[in-house]
Amino acid sequence: MLAYVIRRLFAVIMMLLVVTLTTFAIFFMIPKWAGSDPALLFVGKQSDPEAIEGIRQKLSLDDPLLVQFWHFIEGLFVGRDYANGNDVTHCPAPCFGYSFRTEQAVWPQLTDAMPVTLSLAAGACVLWLVGGVAAGVVSALRRGTLWDRAAMGVALAGVSLPIYFTGLLSLAVFSYQLNWVDVDYKGLGENPGMWFQSLVLPWITLAFLYAATYARLTRATMLEIMGEDYIRTARAKGLRERVVIGRHAMRSTWTPILTLLGLDLGALLGGAVLTETTYNLPGLGRLAVTAISNKDLPVILGVTLMAALFIVVANLIVDLLYAVVDPRVRLG
Repeated sequence: MLAYVIRRLFAVIMMLLVVTLTTFAIFFMIPKWAGSDPALLFVGKQSDPEAIEGIRQKLSLDDPLLVQFWHFIEGLFVGRDYANGNDVTHCPAPCFGYSFRTEQAVWPQLTDAMPVTLSLAAGACVLWLVGGVAAGVVSALRRGTLWDRAAMGVALAGVSLPIYFTGLLSLAVFSYQLNWVDVDYKGLGENPGMWFQSLVLPWITLAFLYAATYARLTRATMLEIMGEDYIRTARAKGLRERVVIGRHAMRSTWTPILTLLGLDLGALLGGAVLTETTYNLPGLGRLAVTAISNKDLPVILGVTLMAALFIVVANLIVDLLYAVVDPRVRLG
């Protein structure tokens, strides 16, 4: 098991390096190929050539791509100095560069937005796991009943309806019309009550979308597993039905659920763009949208790398959880 963990950690490091290099090349080479100078995005098109050249030297934009990439990787671990003569700006580690628009370090902007996205993803994840898996299990055990048809009908609606439709509808009904919740975001440390109020609608809306997929997946997997020989053997041994379902059937059901959870949670932690934009939450998703509108390449790069990190780490955790829920992984 230890060797497996070491191999997976090495694969994660290599994957992050490849993703970082690819993303860095995309964001800093394609604008040049398109005839756009990143220095102009920093100082503006109306600046004089001397100022543009100074920014180009300060940001090392004239260096080869691999040299720029090495400076970027070095800045993540030890920080970086942006220097043009006597004009020196120190960026402490981890340095993701400076925003073209606000001229502020990217990392503090990421850390300010990260708690919002983490709160949104964690709360929604709990809701869609509990609701989706429970609905799928009950539907599989009561196949063909009114509950099964109603649950799968609701799941189909959840998969079909886009987040911006259900989000705006929930805002119109529960916030603007009934005035039950206040959606103006407040930090958990600032006001816990307002924090909960501002996130309850995004949690439910996001969970409704994802729970539908998990309910359908759980139902299909449970129906397949309930026909396996070891389930019939467990019943023939006289085990209680709840033991058969909970100890035997559910352990096999969790494997595909964990696979999907790793992808969904990792992507969501990288920024729930539509949800945060709909509910005006200052998370990574809305930060990315604002950066794209402003053509702020360092911020876009930072959000992209954070999303990649979350996805890779989430899948690493899922791989390790496989060994917990499925003994065949440990034996292999």
